[in-house]
Amino acid sequence: MTTDSSLTPEQILTAAEDVLRRFGPAKATVVDIARALGVSHGSVYRHFPSKAALREAVTQRWLDQAHDALQSITVETGPAGERLHRWLATLFAAKRKKALDDPELFATYLALVAEHSATVDAHLETLTGQIAHIVQDGIWQGEFSAVPVQAAARSVFQASAHFHDPAHAAEWTDARRSTADFEALWALLHAGLRGRWGGAESTQRPAAK
Repeated sequence: MTTDSSLTPEQILTAAEDVLRRFGPAKATVVDIARALGVSHGSVYRHFPSKAALREAVTQRWLDQAHDALQSITVETGPAGERLHRWLATLFAAKRKKALDDPELFATYLALVAEHSATVDAHLETLTGQIAHIVQDGIWQGEFSAVPVQAAARSVFQASAHFHDPAHAAEWTDARRSTADFEALWALLHAGLRGRWGGAESTQRPAAK
């Protein structure tokens, strides 16, 4: 049994997810979460100073959990094209699983994401930065042409929005069609990264320190 003294932030966030799933973001309260844990609501506030802070932490946790595998793909050293394809496919699979396996919680997160645009913006910047890292590796490896790295990363992320933006979740139910469309888009993106781009950025590998 959870006690006030043994309560952890992770336990609170897990309980908050369950309460949000059952009641929705409009009706769920800190008291509901405390009741689910069998503690006082003051114990919850000792870890999260306000309801808004708790909801933001739930949002951040969901965003992080949805993409646990992406950073490990980013820092691998294999061929950049294969890594970028797997990175995008992993992102799509994570979003699709959330949307189709737990639609009530997914809908709740959409509401929370709308509340915490700064948290989402920072998360999207992290994802775009991971793409940029892989693209830069591809240039160093000679697999991609000397594309403008940051612009290319943003373009790849925006072009693939159909497969990770929750606004398109209703279109992810047909797995066969979605996979075929994803692979067609990937072929186009991959060809573009290997082709010629206008503009320039420094693509020299920094000297080892």
